[in-house]
Amino acid sequence: MQFLKDRVGELELQLEDLWLVRECEELIDSTFRDIVTPRPDVSGNLATIIILSRGRCGLSLCITRYLVGMATTDLLVLITAVILHRISMLYFPVLFLQTTPICSVRIALIFAARDSSGWLTVAFTIDRFIAICCPKLKSNYCTENTAAVIIGIMCALSLVKNIPLYFAMEPLYIMNDVPWFCNFKPSFYSDIFWTAFSWIDHILNPCIPFLLMLLLNVLTVRYILAASRARRRLRVQKERDKVRDPEMESRKKSIVLLFTISGSFFLLWATRVVNFLSVRFTKTNYSTGSYPSNPRFILQETGVMLHLLSCCTNTCIYACTQRKFREEFKNGFNYLLHLIIRK
Repeated sequence: MQFLKDRVGELELQLEDLWLVRECEELIDSTFRDIVTPRPDVSGNLATIIILSRGRCGLSLCITRYLVGMATTDLLVLITAVILHRISMLYFPVLFLQTTPICSVRIALIFAARDSSGWLTVAFTIDRFIAICCPKLKSNYCTENTAAVIIGIMCALSLVKNIPLYFAMEPLYIMNDVPWFCNFKPSFYSDIFWTAFSWIDHILNPCIPFLLMLLLNVLTVRYILAASRARRRLRVQKERDKVRDPEMESRKKSIVLLFTISGSFFLLWATRVVNFLSVRFTKTNYSTGSYPSNPRFILQETGVMLHLLSCCTNTCIYACTQRKFREEFKNGFNYLLHLIIRK
């Protein structure tokens, strides 16, 4: 009997050690992301949603719908992946949010918000392609109602597609019959269903979105260049030399904007894709702890950080290039500053 009591005491000490190690790992991990990611991104997306929703930026209702939808899904990624999943472990490590069922739901929501964000960027690119290159379809497709329907469908499909992730999780450890935290089951790396699911997941996002955006942007740029050459032929040489052409300047900005979006999306997602390929081809597991000297851990966390960073870049690139948006942002900032000074 004494032997069993001693053994139970040793197990309790081991569990306490595991708990402390887990807390330290999450403290380092969450502190890093707390410093690097959430504050500017969350405030930036909130400001974007508020400003665009006011409808004073000179944008069509269709464009406004897409930009608000993109900013909202990006904000949801930051709330679920950074605030609820990372920072909550820093400030509330034993809260019910860290139990395995809640953690599994959170993982599924993170992936759903991520997919919605990526595919809404694609939907907006398609909308701009039709508006510029397909005038006959523009009146029927580029409308506020169509944008709302597409946003709803994209978000619903993203949620349904990631429901299986809830069943891919298992407790990291169990204390007092309560499962804590979540980790991918060993079968996730070996079972043919989960292997196929992982490949489909990465093909659907970001591979197909990037290829679609690249193709549509190339076609759009080719159309703009062809229209620009025709416009130059119509202009008189003397007028071209002495008078600015606002239309030509606008088209040049559109070309730069389109390639900036594609380049940003590719660069910020590339590291995460490389990490996925590394895990699958080397038949290893994703890292669940903090190992700053491990190259695989550095690759994984760099990919996560860049992916979270991508949740603010697209909306900022689209919206901040608009002069009226900058004016609205400046007015809002001055208003808040005025309120603070008055207090």
